Amino acid sequence: MRTTLTIDDQIIAALKETARRSGKPFKQVANEALRAGLRELARPTPRPYRLQPADMGQARFGIDLDKALHLAAALEDDAIVRELEQHK
Repeated sequence: MRTTLTIDDQIIAALKETARRSGKPFKQVANEALRAGLRELARPTPRPYRLQPADMGQARFGIDLDKALHLAAALEDDAIVRELEQHK
C-alpha cells in the first residue's frame, strides 16, 4: 500500500545509511524498522519487582548475621545434632 508520511530528517538519513550498508532496498529497510518498532511497542511494560519481607524471628545469640556462611554452618550443625539424637 502506498501512503505519504512526514519522517524526521535524522530518521530518513539513518534508514538510507542502513539500506546502503545492508545492500537492501530503502523500502525493505523502512518496513523492517517499522515492524521492529511495532513489536517493541506491543511488549508490555515490565512491572517493578516487589518483594514482601518475611519475619524470620529473633536472631540467635552469638551468631553474626552478617556472616551468612557461619549462620548456614551453625544451622546445618544443629540439624545434624537433631538427626543423631533421633537415632539413639
